[in-house]
Amino acid sequence: MSFNIALSGINASQKDLDTTANNISNVKTTGFKQSRAEFADVYASSIFNAGNTKVGDGVLTSSVAQQFSQGTLEFTDNSLDMAISGNGFFATTDGLGSRDLTYTRSGAFKLNDDKFIVDNQGNYLQGYQVDRNSGATTSTSLATTQPIRIPDVAGAPQSTNNIYTAFNVDARLTPIDGTATPFDPNTATTYHSSTSATVYDSLGESHVLSTYYVKRGQNDWDVYATFDGQEIDLAPTGSGSASATNSVNGFSGLNVQFLGNGEPDLPAGQTTFDPGTLDLAGAGPSGPYLDNGADPQTIQFNFQDQTGTTTPTQFASDFEVTTLDQDGTTVGRLTNVDIGKDGLIAATYSNGDVQYLGQVSVVRFANEQGLTQIGGTKWRQSIDSGEPLAGEANSGTFGAIEASALENSNVNLTKELVDLITAQRNFQANSRSLEVNNTINQAILQIR
Repeated sequence: MSFNIALSGINASQKDLDTTANNISNVKTTGFKQSRAEFADVYASSIFNAGNTKVGDGVLTSSVAQQFSQGTLEFTDNSLDMAISGNGFFATTDGLGSRDLTYTRSGAFKLNDDKFIVDNQGNYLQGYQVDRNSGATTSTSLATTQPIRIPDVAGAPQSTNNIYTAFNVDARLTPIDGTATPFDPNTATTYHSSTSATVYDSLGESHVLSTYYVKRGQNDWDVYATFDGQEIDLAPTGSGSASATNSVNGFSGLNVQFLGNGEPDLPAGQTTFDPGTLDLAGAGPSGPYLDNGADPQTIQFNFQDQTGTTTPTQFASDFEVTTLDQDGTTVGRLTNVDIGKDGLIAATYSNGDVQYLGQVSVVRFANEQGLTQIGGTKWRQSIDSGEPLAGEANSGTFGAIEASALENSNVNLTKELVDLITAQRNFQANSRSLEVNNTINQAILQIR
């Protein structure tokens, strides 16, 4: 019996040594969680045994339990590197259509040749679908997650349909007589101020739309326009008025008027000037406005910002453009990827377009130690772990996602080296026990 007891102690010490050695070997493995060998005594008895004299039958390994404490974060230069600060796992699959989910704390992600976010083994990072413009999550169910893809272009171009502008014109300026000195975009003395905006046609080609502001009376201004240097009519809509005089080349503009307090002079119930329109289907003095095969285009010129809260003014201060936006885009190239603490991924493109591409799913379990290790710093759910619970990062009990960071192994090297010495001493002690038992048996066998 004593041989078996000593042998069980040797086996337990060997298991402890193996566990410690495995921890030490993974001290630099991203997302690795250390294990701890846990032991229990062996005690077998029955109602016919004298329990108060029973010694015990040795030791056995009851579990090699993983310890899911937080590892330290190491910040990197890769925007796709991610670490979870708190509870949770990343979810991955081995194929685009696969639902065989595995879970990991290792966030060393990159793009594959199809622009999907993958780990070092090519497994696809799963995320929730979101609205491309607002980033609103449509579902946080694990069943609806999909691989996250980051396209390097921002889709088809969008022609400009609207320009939004608000400005202040200087009330102190001297009016210019439009009859004696008609507007000429090539002569700076025929207008007071100007500004330009970049607009796009249906092919995504950029063009320059310039507007010119000419004071005609005390509170009276004309607004003229050119497209790529060619004059174009800025025609009024609704109750708007055309300029009292045309340009030197015969093109008309819009007339806007202000009140004595510098605010727009408008009909009752109206908040800003009626917009103007620019028809690019025709031809200017130097040829067609659009001669590259793009679709005919009409641009509406709005005297307000996109929310309608900022409008033109005429104060005694320098000319200033307070709003100048347009709703067209060209084909954009990927310039930056941002990942929020909630896992929301936003891609920025060279055309200024920002698209939300997905939200990284975070999964937790009722019993993390019940997860089944499968290698590659990955786990699968098991009966002991319970069902995976999906949610949004940085909410409730789910940890926050740190972008451009990796979670280091939670192995404490100093502690593991001490444990290694302890396991070695235990192994030696049990070996000594076995040796003493052998000596005693030899002594018995030698009795004559």
